[in-house]
Amino acid sequence: MHRLYEFIRRHPTWVDSLWAVVLLVVSAAWLAAVASQPEMEVQLSEAQLIASIPITLVLCTVVALRRRAPERMLLLATGAGVAEVVTGAFPVIANFALLVIVFTNASRNVRWASQFALAGALAAPTISTLRWPDENRDITGDVLGTLFLTVTFVLAWVLGDSLRTRRAYYAELEERAARLEREREAQAKVAVAAERARIARELHDVVAHNVSVMVVQADGAAYVLDTAPDQARQALETISGTGRQALSEMRRLLGVLRTGEQAEGGEYGPQPGVEQLAELIDQVRGTGLPVDFRIEGTPRPLPSSVELTAYRIVQEALTNTRKHGGPDAGATVRLTYGTDDLTLLAEDDGRGAQRELYEVGGLDGLGQGLIGMRERVGMVGGSLDAGPRPGGGFRISAVLPLKSST
Repeated sequence: MHRLYEFIRRHPTWVDSLWAVVLLVVSAAWLAAVASQPEMEVQLSEAQLIASIPITLVLCTVVALRRRAPERMLLLATGAGVAEVVTGAFPVIANFALLVIVFTNASRNVRWASQFALAGALAAPTISTLRWPDENRDITGDVLGTLFLTVTFVLAWVLGDSLRTRRAYYAELEERAARLEREREAQAKVAVAAERARIARELHDVVAHNVSVMVVQADGAAYVLDTAPDQARQALETISGTGRQALSEMRRLLGVLRTGEQAEGGEYGPQPGVEQLAELIDQVRGTGLPVDFRIEGTPRPLPSSVELTAYRIVQEALTNTRKHGGPDAGATVRLTYGTDDLTLLAEDDGRGAQRELYEVGGLDGLGQGLIGMRERVGMVGGSLDAGPRPGGGFRISAVLPLKSST
């Protein structure tokens, strides 16, 4: 049964052609009965019988091709109706095709064809009554008969228009579902891109800072290995501690990515914030970079997003100072608590790098540090200004709003 339904759905013209053949057979039988039995109520002349044959064929063709070319078949059926009126032929059975073509065009989205079909549905019964009056009926019978035919034709049009409306409704539902699916896919892609950017920022901040400290200490240890073994040993201890800290932060970051999993030995530690800046400054000082760190204003609890952003900006700024500032560079970090915002200033007096190099991607061609800083500041609704200082060195200034942050 399912296969039969699928066949019918895929080949509608074949189905219509089958009904056209049935209509042709029935119409031919009726015309043969009219021609062979003079005592029948309907009487047709020989000319009318001959004219009825092509009209019947045309009307059966209308049924067969109604879905393939509905507008053309409507015009063809109109021509057949006009031919009936002109010749006086009256193929009653084949006129069923007029109902079918009215229904078909009403169910389509071609406005003129639907309106033309409705006009024909209203006019055809009246024309039929006037052209072929029944002498056995009075005026009341003619009116009732005409009204019945008119209601029948109009009902066919109404059913077709209802089908069109339902199809349009289902099409709108499908379009809406497809649009929602596209929007959901777009949102998923945006979320994935945002998550990738966040992971990239965290990885860069963790790796770049700690590896930079380890490289500086390793270079220093290699330089004083023979002349100052104690300093070399201290540098190696710093490298070891920094490496452990990097591993710890990497485990925390990877643990966040593994949804639902627990780190060994308990939950993952909190992300660094303003309170951890003192430890970061001490670590940087231990690498030989002098840092002047001051907090102005009254410290108070901050949103976690602002705290993490402030910490990562200072971390990246000091990492860049070690990379680009030169051997005699010094750094200054100012953290100012305002009424509505947190102002952060990190600058150095080293040789720095040209603004163009930072704007096009940094000295390494990637510039992930400054890109990450701008993304972090943008996420909390703040502003960032980064570039060389007039007297040498590099300055990073950020304003992080507090009221709108969450």
